Amino acid sequence: MNVVLLSGGSGKRLWPLSNDVRSKQFIKIFKNEDGTYESMVQRMYRQIKKIDKNATVTIATSKTQVSAIRNQLGDEVGVSVEPCRRDTFPAIALASSYLADIEGVSGEETVVICPVDPYVEEDYFKAIYELSELAAREEADLVLLGMEPDRPSERYGYIIPESDEEVSFVSTFKEKPTAKEAKEYIKRGALWNGGVFAYKLKYVLNKAHELIDFTDYEDLLEKYESLEKISFDYAVVEKEKRIQVKRFSGKWQDLGTWNSLTEAMEEKVVGKGMLDEECRGVHIVNEMDVPVLAMGLRDVIISASPDGILVSDKDSSRKIGPFVDGIEQQIMFAEKSWGSYKVMDVEPESMTIKVTLNAGNSMNYHSHRNRDEVWVVLSGEGRTIVDGMEQNVRAGDVITMSAGCRHTVIAATELKLIEVQLGREISVHDKQKYRLEY
Repeated sequence: MNVVLLSGGSGKRLWPLSNDVRSKQFIKIFKNEDGTYESMVQRMYRQIKKIDKNATVTIATSKTQVSAIRNQLGDEVGVSVEPCRRDTFPAIALASSYLADIEGVSGEETVVICPVDPYVEEDYFKAIYELSELAAREEADLVLLGMEPDRPSERYGYIIPESDEEVSFVSTFKEKPTAKEAKEYIKRGALWNGGVFAYKLKYVLNKAHELIDFTDYEDLLEKYESLEKISFDYAVVEKEKRIQVKRFSGKWQDLGTWNSLTEAMEEKVVGKGMLDEECRGVHIVNEMDVPVLAMGLRDVIISASPDGILVSDKDSSRKIGPFVDGIEQQIMFAEKSWGSYKVMDVEPESMTIKVTLNAGNSMNYHSHRNRDEVWVVLSGEGRTIVDGMEQNVRAGDVITMSAGCRHTVIAATELKLIEVQLGREISVHDKQKYRLEY
């Protein structure tokens, strides 16, 4: 089974834990049996592999999310990187071309497209496996997974099937309706369109070539910025005559707001936090090293991270977008392919950062024109290379680098260090990368 997970979105609705670099799918908020926490994308990947250990998983995403994907999932997943946002049809066309030209997937193989961020259980993955098998039969060009609605909702598009059988051909599609229209659709047996569907790879490749003038993956990638912004539904689904839908009645929850996310959380408190006995419906998610105490509250979310603190009534939290737009944001925490960093202090001519490198990983070999740097190793072991000079380092060692010198650090074990940047013009853009000959 080939699965493409659509991983887009910015970080507004779950601020302050999400930002333009770390979208909601990378927040580690779901507790495992061993007491560790996993993110939405880690949970989704684990669940896919549980149903089909041989499944090929590809993430269709933006450049800003690649580091977090590599950090959380490693190198086993494929990554189809959009140079810029062009909606779901270009993203799916690019991912399909990636599968064919880079991964060597045959046009006769089936592909399942899923959003990366719904909260689902094992039956969902059994359903998408069956969806893949239905697409392989070629009774229809597209096979959708239709979610049985539990209420009239204005948030989703609707699929109206020709019959009430488990698998049926589709009669028509309806865009996001009013509440009154939604009730009428449900009376007609309509299903929510959750953006989950399967096809034979050759089908979407043919559609892509019909609508876009390109030769192969590299050519499509080069032309991507000039493509029309259009959804897959508008470009393909609503024009296709041979579409089937499979009913799905299991758990399927869109975790797009703090309200919906806390409904899926197994714990009231993640991180350092305490609730008194009078708190009802209160959740704390705290990524800081200081405790949060909540007393006598009702239906409130409290979230704290290096980027900020949110205290909100849960229903009101869905209105957070415009307020976040008004906040001048500096990314204070980010996951990289080699580990993570957290900004601890910012002064006019200095910045202090705590860096964690995962064992076996290293930073790029690089230099800065406008700043000096000092590294203080807190824990772990590794080695530094500064202007070609190699040195083993451990807890307590101090490494000083002047502006212009080339440097990197390589972690033998998990390595934690404090990085102090010194200069009048400290900028993330002040970085020159070099090839390391070691």
